Amino acid sequence: MTISLSHAAQRWKADLEEWQEEICKALEKEDGQARFQSDSWIRTAGGGGLTRIIENGKVFEKGGVNISAVYGELPESLRQLMHVQHPHFFAAGLSLVIHPQNPYVPTVHANWRYFELYDTNGRVVDCWIGGGSDLTPYYLFEEDARHFHQTLKQALDPFGKNLYPAFKQECDHYFRNLHRDGEARGIGGVFYDYLRPGYADLSLEQLFALQRAGQQAFLQAYLPIVHRRKELPYGEREINWQEIRRGRYVEFNLIHDRGTLFGLKTGGRTESILMSLPPRARWVYQHQPEAGSPEAALLEVCRHPKEWV
Repeated sequence: MTISLSHAAQRWKADLEEWQEEICKALEKEDGQARFQSDSWIRTAGGGGLTRIIENGKVFEKGGVNISAVYGELPESLRQLMHVQHPHFFAAGLSLVIHPQNPYVPTVHANWRYFELYDTNGRVVDCWIGGGSDLTPYYLFEEDARHFHQTLKQALDPFGKNLYPAFKQECDHYFRNLHRDGEARGIGGVFYDYLRPGYADLSLEQLFALQRAGQQAFLQAYLPIVHRRKELPYGEREINWQEIRRGRYVEFNLIHDRGTLFGLKTGGRTESILMSLPPRARWVYQHQPEAGSPEAALLEVCRHPKEWV
């Protein structure tokens, strides 16, 4: 079946290209040394994307800011997982993960996506948005956590005062390693999915505006933290802990992350999908940080989420 993209889908694709460029320029400026390398790709079954990778920078050890727009037929397994009946889809999004050099600078993840479903005549029968931003520190600075969450809340409040609490709770629930007794991979942020026109009385136009507000808030939430922490001295102890926590990050992305599973099951580009993984990680058998240590303080928050604003 030939899919004719809606005006909304075409506009969303154009927005993603603009956002990708804006974010990459801001991150390059903060790093001061490394530059993003670009790699475009085509998906045989329909669509493609642009992967942009930064590596071995002064501040950022590895990161990716990727956009993709793919379409075609959903595998039956995904239809069942997503609880949808119509097989033909369009999905476009921007996904980023940034892993810093300095263990005192947090890893960060963000994603903004739009999804359409079509009937057998190629007409749009359903659409929704999803996404959010979340922070994964290796050492806890409460002022950084408050800043990150407060910035995201301020971006969402114009669309409804109840959105930040709901999305924060969903983020705390989603980004958890269930096989690790529900231990979170970080201190959360906001996460939402399957927001259709009419959610919280918002039109599709307003949902797109919500996405744009979240994208703009991301840089305001993250870069001041990077700037404050990137020059702090660190040693082997901090690197070891960073690598152990990165191991938990890898576990979540490979076992639980919806985006990873969707990309792999729809024939996405493996290199681009797995760019979210850190360059270094470690697994230490039954590792427990020393009681009262900064490492233990971080782990406590991962096990028991806090209200930051």
